[in-house]
Amino acid sequence: MLKFTKTLFLPLAAFIFLACQQFMEGKNPEGITSKFRNTTFDSSVHNKYSWVSKYNPKNNIVNRIGLPEGFERISVEKNSFGDWLRHLPLKAEGSRVNLYNGEEKSRQDVHAAVIDIDAGGKEDLQQCADACMRLRAEYLYSIKKYDKINFKFTSGANASWVKWTEGYRPKINGNKVTWAKTGTTGTSYENFKSYMKTVFRYCGTYSLSQELKAVNINEMKIGDVFIKGGFPGHAVTIVDMAENKKTGEKIFMISQSYMPAQDIHILKNFNNEKLSPWYSTKIDSELYTPEWTFDKTSLKRFQF
Repeated sequence: MLKFTKTLFLPLAAFIFLACQQFMEGKNPEGITSKFRNTTFDSSVHNKYSWVSKYNPKNNIVNRIGLPEGFERISVEKNSFGDWLRHLPLKAEGSRVNLYNGEEKSRQDVHAAVIDIDAGGKEDLQQCADACMRLRAEYLYSIKKYDKINFKFTSGANASWVKWTEGYRPKINGNKVTWAKTGTTGTSYENFKSYMKTVFRYCGTYSLSQELKAVNINEMKIGDVFIKGGFPGHAVTIVDMAENKKTGEKIFMISQSYMPAQDIHILKNFNNEKLSPWYSTKIDSELYTPEWTFDKTSLKRFQF
């Protein structure tokens, strides 16, 4: 009898253990992989994320956030901006959005995931447009296209990373900006972060909206930005896209920072919970996000 019981119990226990393990692996407190088809993406990419000491390809956007049935991710050139964005590392599932000062954001219901990148320092600087510029600049820095890293201050003055690496720093007097060789030279990441803080101080949605090129929503690409320039305004970045080959419908995913400066996070879609955190490009006139409404004509693209 004892022998029979062991023979029956051990396979049954193994089955229960494996079933529970699979359930726990599929369980997601953010409700992402459990409700969508989750396919493992190519993890052999060579994208570089300068702020990450050890990159885990299993814990990025493409391998954490699944797809609705019938959709597949659009193809992008390897190591392109779009490829870099969709492989951004994510914080652990269930992570909360923190402000620049370490406090939690008052609303914790708007995000589906949190990107594993700092909030720009301990000052209230890296807000909405700043996050868009941060991601673009981080990508260009990672591939050493230093001459492409250039933003315009709200005054219209250029803020060149190359000039910064040569030791030049801006002196602001009202709307007048002059540059003097008073700072640290070199292309270190620490110097880059210092440059970005200055960009955050003197650039915003108004200046960024002037720099970007308007694009039709039907021509959307990963890396494009929905932006409303103003005081205040808002801006969000398209970090991934997918398409249903049978119907032709395209969907996209959005990241944002907000006010005050906070962790960059992936937004939920409150208007289509079945599709969330994806959004469809089939927009009548306005794109509704949890904390801002954009006109569908406000989609723009970096020209550098």
